[in-house]
Amino acid sequence: MNNENKSIHEFDFSLICEYYSGIHRQGPGSEHATINALGFIENLDKNSLIADIGCGTGGQTMVLAQNTEGFITAVDLFPDFIEIFNQNASKLRLNDRVKGLVGSMDNLAFEIGTLDLIWSEGAIYNIGFEKGLNEWRKFLKTNGYIAVTEVSWLTENRPKEIEDFWIEAYPEIDLVSKKISQMEKAGYSPTASFVLPEQCWTKNFYEPQVELQKEFLNKHSGNKTAEELVANQQHEAIMYRKYKEFYGYVFYIGKKVY
Repeated sequence: MNNENKSIHEFDFSLICEYYSGIHRQGPGSEHATINALGFIENLDKNSLIADIGCGTGGQTMVLAQNTEGFITAVDLFPDFIEIFNQNASKLRLNDRVKGLVGSMDNLAFEIGTLDLIWSEGAIYNIGFEKGLNEWRKFLKTNGYIAVTEVSWLTENRPKEIEDFWIEAYPEIDLVSKKISQMEKAGYSPTASFVLPEQCWTKNFYEPQVELQKEFLNKHSGNKTAEELVANQQHEAIMYRKYKEFYGYVFYIGKKVY
């Protein structure tokens, strides 16, 4: 695999944490998109139990907490993210009902059939869309919801350069219709889906990285791994700006009906 198209998993975890800790969201998204998706979720109240899987530092989780009344347990593999997450919850005075825990999304500690809502923005790819939908389903109550974002093709045909880029980075990328079908096969009734607006990628994710990259490279001058991590993110941003008509993040919301 060439250096321009490495998976994030190939980089040193400590460098990944340091880099992404410097931005509000660790993936494309926005407060508006989170609230929009939440609008399709019914029957949440002050006793609802919500899980945010792959929460990062909690950019989207805090929005969830400010727009719901329930208890949120957020899980991420990286302790540094969870430390920042809990600090953010405390600053917003949400720590009485929002808690970040270190854990793996393929070994969750929730009790079977107890969650009203499972949330995951820009993270389910780590376990795989189909695997995540199938394995997490058991934690939901009947009539509970799942809401995730997943990179998806927006057109049947696309240029070879961007197709090769994403097939190498994430072979599970597929058309929106295929993703909805996978949700149905996993035992959910699809409730809604929508494409995240362009600014979720540009203004909220790539642009905040520009100054961060300069500081990061200066701090880690001569560190080849750090240089490759930044080059990888810069290349990804170039690919998005060049081919944004052909792919994007899509919010998928489904309901466990039995």
